[in-house]
Amino acid sequence: MAHNVQVEKNNQESTANLIRRFTRRVQGAGIIPRMRGNRYYSRTKSENVRKEARLKKLAGKEAYEKLLKLGKIQERPRGRRR
Repeated sequence: MAHNVQVEKNNQESTANLIRRFTRRVQGAGIIPRMRGNRYYSRTKSENVRKEARLKKLAGKEAYEKLLKLGKIQERPRGRRR
């Protein structure tokens, strides 16, 4: 999935402005975050590890809902903290 980003110099445009336009075009294409994500190799987790993580998450969710229903804890606020 290669993205070629190309800009051409307009009449009476400075090279600094050309570089600025190029960097904006590269950021808009999303190339930099994808390259930073590909910087280090990440091994895919095995099916057993993924299954265990899902079960652990479900167990934690059930425990949270049970405590919430009993009134032992308050509901967590959603969204960003300020």
